Amino acid sequence: MTDDEWRRVNRANWDERVAVHLGPGGYTLSGLRAGRADFDPIVAAELPPLAGTRVLHLQCHFGADTLRLLLAGAAEVVGLDFSRTAIATARDLAAELRLSERARFIEADLYDAMRAIPAPHDFDIVFVTWGAIVWLPDIRAWAGIVAALLRPGGMFYFAEGHPTANVFDDGARAADGRPGFGIPYFQEEAFVDEDPTDYADPDARLANARTFQWLHPLGAIITALIDAGLTIEFLHEHDAVTWRMYACLVRGEDGLYRWPDKPWLPLAFSLRATKR
Repeated sequence: MTDDEWRRVNRANWDERVAVHLGPGGYTLSGLRAGRADFDPIVAAELPPLAGTRVLHLQCHFGADTLRLLLAGAAEVVGLDFSRTAIATARDLAAELRLSERARFIEADLYDAMRAIPAPHDFDIVFVTWGAIVWLPDIRAWAGIVAALLRPGGMFYFAEGHPTANVFDDGARAADGRPGFGIPYFQEEAFVDEDPTDYADPDARLANARTFQWLHPLGAIITALIDAGLTIEFLHEHDAVTWRMYACLVRGEDGLYRWPDKPWLPLAFSLRATKR
């Protein structure tokens, strides 16, 4: 597998998902269109005040959360994603909401961020959430990019599916929806998946079903950020996540998915870190 191959395959998958996520079974954008910064409960509880800040959203998809950052008080946002379809949609959405003057969207691979994002690279906040780093093979390079794009004293906020939970499959093959072993926790090579389903719309079927993904242990993530010059302020583990990671999970009134009986293992984690 070459770098060009995994990028090409994953990009085709994400290009196709844009239309699915804009469809009737996809993302709910009514709150955003009504001018509300309706983040999921985990992010909403942990984000610091954003008033007047300059925020970078890496792997922003079609920019819904990027624009929510503006509605929550950010002065300026920049969103970066490798999907041309997603970035075009993000620009259209910003124009629809009359936020284009304060929102810039850049089409580029994450590992090209330093070249693609114009200087100055002095963001107050770098923001990354939900299903981002499983698409990246080099976690240390990712952490270095995050740190390099922050100003001294700037903050990194990160929320993600827990790598322990990513060891298991989605439970779709089990009668009770319980997950089974899928990927070894310490597997370093890519996991090649052939899954035509979509996490947002269970009825969708993707033509570009093949993907390359990587599981990064929690210790590797934290150590990479520390080595890049960030000080961890908090690390929270959560018994809930924003999508139905396993077939057996139950959606609560807050929109998060949890175990149906006991919190067997963490489903998500979040952290905040400051650049030294």
